Amino acid sequence: MTETLKTADIDMITRILPHRYPFLLVDRVEEIDGTQSAVGIKNVTMNEPHFQGHFPGAPIMPGVTIVEAMAQTAGVMVGVGLELMDKNMLIYFMAIDGCKFRRKVVPGDQLKMRLTTVRGKPGGKVWKFKGVAEVDGEMAAEAEFTAMMDMPA
Repeated sequence: MTETLKTADIDMITRILPHRYPFLLVDRVEEIDGTQSAVGIKNVTMNEPHFQGHFPGAPIMPGVTIVEAMAQTAGVMVGVGLELMDKNMLIYFMAIDGCKFRRKVVPGDQLKMRLTTVRGKPGGKVWKFKGVAEVDGEMAAEAEFTAMMDMPA
């Protein structure tokens, strides 16, 4: 990879993240600025399995999946920034802080997740991020979270 890589399509995402359907929650990552910031895109569709039970007749994307989508965006950002494609990296939540939900996210929405790195460096395992998820420019959720990047030996 080169420093000019600024986006990650679904092929690149699956080369970085271990997640697969139905738990792969980011479709594209844009505006990747090394390991400092990125914008993730999640196209919310009715055929996602959580909408069968959350809630019948009034489908709403669960807040925890919004936070997970932000975390996956952060994982892709770090993976692209550090050229970690095909490295079988696993990522684990360590903490979620200041999480707030501001609006419903429903099928047909496009969730835009703006992520910035608060703390973390190449070679480090523990990273902290701040994320804001928006729909049509309106904040849907925000959180800070800490994650551990685990690379196989």
